[in-house]
Amino acid sequence: MMPETTTTPLTPLAADDVAVDQFDVSVVIVNYNVCEFLEQALRSVERASEGLSVEVFVVDNNSVDDSVEMVEECFPEVRVIANGDNVGFSVANNQAIRQARGAYLLILNPDTIIREDTLTTAVDFFEAHPEAGALGCKILNPDGTFARESRRAFPTPSVAFYRISGLSRLFPKSPRFGRYNMSYLPLDEVAEVDALSGSCMFVRRAAVYDDGKGREGEKGGGAGLFDEDFFMYGEDLDWCYRIQQAGWKIYYTPETEIIHYKGESTKKGELRYVRLFYGAMIRFAEKHFHGRYSGLFVTFLRVGVVARAALSVMANTFRQYWLALVELVLVMGVVAGLGGLRSLQTGVAFSSLFYALVAPAYALSTVLGIALAGGYSRRGQLRRRTVWLGTGVAFLLIATLSFFVKDLGFSRIVVLAAFPVSALLLMAVRTVLRRPPPGPRRAVVIGTQAEAERLHQMLADNVHPPFELAGYVTAKGKRRSKGSKQDEALRHLGSLRQVRDIVRLSTISDVVFAANSLSNHTVFRLINQLRDLPVQFRILAEGRSHVIGKASIDDLATPTLLEADETLVKHRSAAAHRLFDLSVASLGLLCWPVIALLSLPFGSKSKLRRLAKRLYLLTSVWAGRRAVVGYAPDGPLPPEETELPLGVFSITEAITTPHPTPAQTNQAFWFYVGNQSASLDWSIILRAIRSL
Repeated sequence: MMPETTTTPLTPLAADDVAVDQFDVSVVIVNYNVCEFLEQALRSVERASEGLSVEVFVVDNNSVDDSVEMVEECFPEVRVIANGDNVGFSVANNQAIRQARGAYLLILNPDTIIREDTLTTAVDFFEAHPEAGALGCKILNPDGTFARESRRAFPTPSVAFYRISGLSRLFPKSPRFGRYNMSYLPLDEVAEVDALSGSCMFVRRAAVYDDGKGREGEKGGGAGLFDEDFFMYGEDLDWCYRIQQAGWKIYYTPETEIIHYKGESTKKGELRYVRLFYGAMIRFAEKHFHGRYSGLFVTFLRVGVVARAALSVMANTFRQYWLALVELVLVMGVVAGLGGLRSLQTGVAFSSLFYALVAPAYALSTVLGIALAGGYSRRGQLRRRTVWLGTGVAFLLIATLSFFVKDLGFSRIVVLAAFPVSALLLMAVRTVLRRPPPGPRRAVVIGTQAEAERLHQMLADNVHPPFELAGYVTAKGKRRSKGSKQDEALRHLGSLRQVRDIVRLSTISDVVFAANSLSNHTVFRLINQLRDLPVQFRILAEGRSHVIGKASIDDLATPTLLEADETLVKHRSAAAHRLFDLSVASLGLLCWPVIALLSLPFGSKSKLRRLAKRLYLLTSVWAGRRAVVGYAPDGPLPPEETELPLGVFSITEAITTPHPTPAQTNQAFWFYVGNQSASLDWSIILRAIRSL
């Protein structure tokens, strides 16, 4: 279907322009490349529609993740508007609102889950409050905490100043400083507010269209549709303002709640969010406060936007690279310090070339090597194994350079000593900074045994599982007999009444809710019970292989042959892959003589002897005949389409299933093709070594 591009008038629309009410609620969801989240949202709407007549619209802004196909296949009753371009939030919503026939509208984000009673609660509230034009509910973050955007005030000069200056964060309970998010109001009381979040906003149809009459006690004016000059952010604020100007009231109710999974691209610390959010605030002020306040207000907002953007850039840069800066300084200090000690030992002063070139180059090479191994990524920032790669790369580069530059020959002993000293120091730093508990993340499934077994099998088949399964919890617990095994692969841990103690005493880091086994009401109740514990909440999608977490999706399935063309584009660059292989091969060959000597007293089948043989094979990596990670010549062969090389360590060695089937080994090969990274290679290498 071609996108609608007509401009919607913002003046109230006449009743003749729209169809009469045929549904209780019209749900409008604007989607953009969040297929998995959208499916969860639609299933929650499906559950909440019981007892009501509900129509659902999905307006897709040219997604490339098969969102439209998924809706058409799984939800044939949903009306889909497929745009050929990303027309923005306001335009997309208006496309559906024009066709909506419900007495009430629900503007809903695709990355949300509503409770079973959300729709009925909203309808009942509107019936009991005929003056209400719009209604919002309690919005929860994925960790169960209250989302501040559930209720807001309009950005008058004073409110905007408190927001931009940060006073609202410092004094959230102050009626003056905490005005923007109304953080001074109790969370569990109905309140009249200025504005709501567009992620979940109910609107009375009569507040949009001018019917000229309205029911008894209702207003007769309409605010019109979304202002399409707002592409993203600010359109909900503007709409609420116009609804109030039309004579309607806007309410917040805690009687029901939703979960809002906020995407990574809209995190409030990012420059893009700052620009869009405060840019929308400027447009709102220019549109509605023109003539009421001095032009100094808009000037102040513009200056505030620039200042916040600059602070955001600096803060993000520091958050992302602070560890790299610290390690750069530490390694430079180690090399310079060892150079000074060597000078004292020999009585010969090192030239300035050493301190000006060798020390900085060694430190920079170390940091770059760690970066190539993913040591500064969000996931791998505190992974200690990346330190060995970084320091190994630095040692090889500087040691090689010292053979070609004669003036650097005097520093070879220092370069050699700097390798273990730097590695141990950086390992110590990361050990101190490492916040997660040692060992893999442990998860518990809340749902049926069948869903727990399905997840357990997917984790077993996965080369790089995000967590390990400690067991499952069902609605009703069962007592173990005295002779029951305590070390079974998948344990039944207890009932819902015992969840908190199970999570607390079993060092659980992830709680996975099986979507087809629990009502959304139960999920919300359990999240509220556990939200003060250091756990991450995830949802196992019904009949799917992905687990939805906080603004992330872990797909536990592996690519199939049909997906080969798509997954192959995820390859690392050949240069990065080759540099990784050469660095690992060099480190392994340096360790090989020591391992070989230690293995002499043991038999040919000992672990040390087998490890020594494997390390010796790394010579073929330097010769270009093998990669570090690939397939084994005497093991399962990968599909030709993967183009995987012969490897010293085999991908299939990382499979945890004792006797993997051909289908499982093929899945492992395709998973590797689609998720190649230095950290995944390290994981495979370590698992292979442990399995020797």
